[in-house]
Amino acid sequence: MDWPAPDDFVHGSPLTPPAGWDRPGLVMTFNLECAACVTRGIPFLKRLHAEFGDRVHLLAVHTSHGHRRLPREDVEPTLVKFARDFAKLPFPVALDLHGEFARHWHTEGTPHWLAFAPGGDLLRSVYGSQDNAQTRLQYLLEEWAGRLGE
Repeated sequence: MDWPAPDDFVHGSPLTPPAGWDRPGLVMTFNLECAACVTRGIPFLKRLHAEFGDRVHLLAVHTSHGHRRLPREDVEPTLVKFARDFAKLPFPVALDLHGEFARHWHTEGTPHWLAFAPGGDLLRSVYGSQDNAQTRLQYLLEEWAGRLGE
């Protein structure tokens, strides 16, 4: 699976695959049991949404890759509650129940970031949530968002 199916989007509107994008985008794979994802990754993605708004596509994909594989009925309600009520996420969230999405994109763990150019080319694949990873992604989006304004 290289992209979540429409029914795998559990929060927000489904996002089409990057090949159809007219602007850059950033996808973060994460897991609610990953402390770095919840304390650094998700807040960083929310900051990017606040800064770039509709100039970039943003998506969080909850994956079991590298984590416990749980039945959908055990994961989805908690994920929806987290996205809607706790974190109040302003971007879509998809469920990668069996880790196929994460494996397809060769993610190293969670959080892992996939930065796509308009049209779908994968520009960067970055593992981690530390400042260095965030800075590289921030600069990349600033560069691409700036190009869109020209």
